[in-house]
Amino acid sequence: MKKILLSITILTICVTTNLQAQETEEKKKFSISGSIDAYFRTNFNAPNTGDNPVAPGTSFANLPGFALGMANLVAAYEGEKVGFVADLVYGPRGEDATFLSGALRPDGSSNIVNQLYAYWNVSENVTLTIGNFNTFLGYEVISPTGNFNYSTSYLFSYGPFSHTGIKADIALSENTSLMLSVMNPTDATEFNPTDTYAFGAQLGFHGQYLNLLIDHGAFEIDYTGGFDVSEKFFLGINAAYYSNGEDDPDDLGFYGAAIYPQYTTSEVFTIGLRAEYFQEIEEFGAIGTAMPDSSVFATTLTGNIHINDLTIIPEIRLDSSSDDFFVNKDLEGQKSLSSFVLAAVYSF
Repeated sequence: MKKILLSITILTICVTTNLQAQETEEKKKFSISGSIDAYFRTNFNAPNTGDNPVAPGTSFANLPGFALGMANLVAAYEGEKVGFVADLVYGPRGEDATFLSGALRPDGSSNIVNQLYAYWNVSENVTLTIGNFNTFLGYEVISPTGNFNYSTSYLFSYGPFSHTGIKADIALSENTSLMLSVMNPTDATEFNPTDTYAFGAQLGFHGQYLNLLIDHGAFEIDYTGGFDVSEKFFLGINAAYYSNGEDDPDDLGFYGAAIYPQYTTSEVFTIGLRAEYFQEIEEFGAIGTAMPDSSVFATTLTGNIHINDLTIIPEIRLDSSSDDFFVNKDLEGQKSLSSFVLAAVYSF
């Protein structure tokens, strides 16, 4: 009897341990992460009141006084062969980021979906993804946790935000990758309203990426990369050219470049600069001067203060336009804008 009881006890322990190990393994595959952000913003040489407060002509971080960013919740499942990502956003930044999602439906049903896709690891070197995913072009991203600066660049703001389609990520070698995709028209994220499709490609080599997007005659070519100059000094680079295509009689577009030097002084503090030149082709309308071939040079000095999972981001930004895009405190046109932002980003 004692031997039987001992055998049952040992068997129970083994089964329980095995089940606990399986349960732990399953828990590791499913994850929930995200962030929240809020900020304070003020102009030094322009008004901070009115229905249309003066701000740089870029996305996000453009409201006066204390303002909200967004709440971001990302649920993901990572299996050996398959998985999914459901990335939901709520708040002003999220609404701006998903501006066309659900726009063609009366209830705007999907305007909280930032990304929603499933993937299949076909082999060790090939992954297929289908659904809605953020763009592969550009240096900056929608989530503030993925950017060093809190405000965004002109190149980010007027490139695509998201795509819906299918893509193949192919590892050509240890340091070389290729991505090919077929997608709905740019930013048509819920369904295809035009029966036309965009095509994308990305070639990566040692952390440097050359991107191409062809969208119904229009095209954008983009280079994104960076270098570790030293253990503490990093230099990011972004350059892009966009044209709406030879078939469009207006021949609109833009081109520009930005550099992102960043220096880490300690585990707590990093200081960085974004210096960007952005040039419109004809009256593209991004800068907002309503003048052909307008340009802007924007310099943003940013600090990142890390307190566990909280990052405090103070930044001073100077925008200088070729035409009177901004107004001064007397509501007269001017070519420059100086502003300050203090943001808080908590990630989990």
